[in-house]
Amino acid sequence: MRVALVSTVLPINQVLHGNCVEIMQTLPDNSVDLIFADPPYNLQLGGELHRPDNSRVDAVDNDWDQIGGFDEYDLFTCGWLEEARRVLKEDGALWTIGSYHNIFRVGTFLQDMGFWVLNDVIWRKSNPMPNFKGTRFTNAHETLIWAAKHKTSKVTFNYAAMKSLNDGVQMRSDWTLPICSGGERLKAGDGRKAHPTQKPESLLHRVLLSTTHPGQIVLDPFFGTGTTGAVARKLGRKFIGIEADADYVTLARQRIEAISPGDASALQVTASKRSLPRIPFGNVVEAGLIKPGDTLFCAQGRRTARVRADGSVTGGGETGSIHQVGAAVQGAPSCNGWTFWHIRRNGTLMPIDVLRSRIRAEMEEA
Repeated sequence: MRVALVSTVLPINQVLHGNCVEIMQTLPDNSVDLIFADPPYNLQLGGELHRPDNSRVDAVDNDWDQIGGFDEYDLFTCGWLEEARRVLKEDGALWTIGSYHNIFRVGTFLQDMGFWVLNDVIWRKSNPMPNFKGTRFTNAHETLIWAAKHKTSKVTFNYAAMKSLNDGVQMRSDWTLPICSGGERLKAGDGRKAHPTQKPESLLHRVLLSTTHPGQIVLDPFFGTGTTGAVARKLGRKFIGIEADADYVTLARQRIEAISPGDASALQVTASKRSLPRIPFGNVVEAGLIKPGDTLFCAQGRRTARVRADGSVTGGGETGSIHQVGAAVQGAPSCNGWTFWHIRRNGTLMPIDVLRSRIRAEMEEA
């Protein structure tokens, strides 16, 4: 049962100190666009771990990772997931990350609560910590789950931007990225790493770039030392961070305050064609860019179609849309008429999609 008073004002770009469930209870329903959750993995490591040279491994043995047995961890997971789902917008999505210790339990509760899993993503660490005891395979990956609030949620996915990020190749669900190290790793006053599981900014860059737009709100209920907030600030997103550890809160605030917000003009990403305004071929005819009676050609010039005043075309004994006639003249089940058909301009064949792009550009300028 929720007992906290719900605020009508969101704590945008703030790092809040306290219990994540209690603080989320103060946030209004349907108020954030994306949640990135890196909950305790409940590793339950026993004793100290040493390298072959007998030096101690700085492993995760913090109190915040010691939740208890499965029953306690399940109650903890249900608590934060219920509040996360409530504050998430109807077309929002949630990312959560974990290891084999916890991610399967978290995934089960996600689905039981009605979240719709879109992808599981494998973060393959290019520089994982070895298994010093030699008793198991080296744990070289962590699993992320990307889930929509509902099966019918229209989540943000910047497909074209991810393809651009991957040198024009469709982005896969296995990501090879290094663990956080070097200058990016925050240090405590004694020179040791400030947080044992600080996530690399490259991982959050990919998450936020793929599933949010500039200006949208990202909630991180396990904020740690603020990687989500740091990347959000660089990418022009807003954030709300919640962290139970006071030392981490201080480090996160200092880290984020030192970052200059990204230039708005540089934060735009390649738009997916599905997200662009729909332009019927008839609009191209209405605009006078192609006239009734003009002839369309395939790229090789062998197949033709004649344009009619209502935006339909006729060719190969068929009459219909540019897509229908394009498929018919090829004997194909389907066809993208925008890329198949060309118009002759100055002696050169030009895809009619260029004319559609011109209309879209004029719409954006208007």
